[in-house]
Amino acid sequence: MSIVVESVPVPRYTFYYAPRPEEGLAVSASQWLGRNAETGQSRPLKPASAFTVERLAEITAEPRLYGFHGTFKAPIVLGDGVTERDLLAAAGDFAVGRRSVIVPSMTLTCMSGFMALVPSQPSVELQDLADSCVIEFDEFRQPADEAELARRRAAGLSPRQEELLLRWGYPYVLEEWRFHLTLTGRIGDDGERSAITDLLRRQFVGFIDRPLQVRDLCVFRQPAAGGPFTALARFTLGGGRRVSSEVWRAA
Repeated sequence: MSIVVESVPVPRYTFYYAPRPEEGLAVSASQWLGRNAETGQSRPLKPASAFTVERLAEITAEPRLYGFHGTFKAPIVLGDGVTERDLLAAAGDFAVGRRSVIVPSMTLTCMSGFMALVPSQPSVELQDLADSCVIEFDEFRQPADEAELARRRAAGLSPRQEELLLRWGYPYVLEEWRFHLTLTGRIGDDGERSAITDLLRRQFVGFIDRPLQVRDLCVFRQPAAGGPFTALARFTLGGGRRVSSEVWRAA
């Protein structure tokens, strides 16, 4: 008689910027992606121009899974002996010692085939915040296994990116990092990408060429591989804690 051993789901955690759910940017993003990453609730997409609901769902599938965000530290699996509570406690302490960042202007652009909102000019303060997250929370990370390393290398890495991958578990950190709020998956067709760009300009007209205030450090959790990321906790930079986790609140 064979014994079937069921694998235990392994959660991943990531450090994001995400607008507060009451902010206009969060509302526009949840309408575009069809999902509110703060609550995990989905909402129906609407057809637009030449795009069917089905095609829009395909185009937005990847950013919908991760939730509307800008990454400070890529998803990690917690190391041995580290608990979710440990991670959140450290995140809260970290946030208190930081300051909010104002990005003077955001622009809509294409990055490696996908559309995103990015700063019009590099921000030293934002870079410092991201670098600090990568470095200071690395002690909570389980080292990447060979399968993860191979997956990252499949994209084609420079020697410096390979070095960063081995040291920090992700190749696009420190000087290789670029803050971006992802809005689509990769779109190979130029005509389709142009049409999507027009849609995005209308959807995010109030946020393009406007400042972005990064007020919070958010911890998102993915309960198991392939599942959606949802906000676990939100900490005000330089202030008190705003917590969105029932588990953390009850602890």
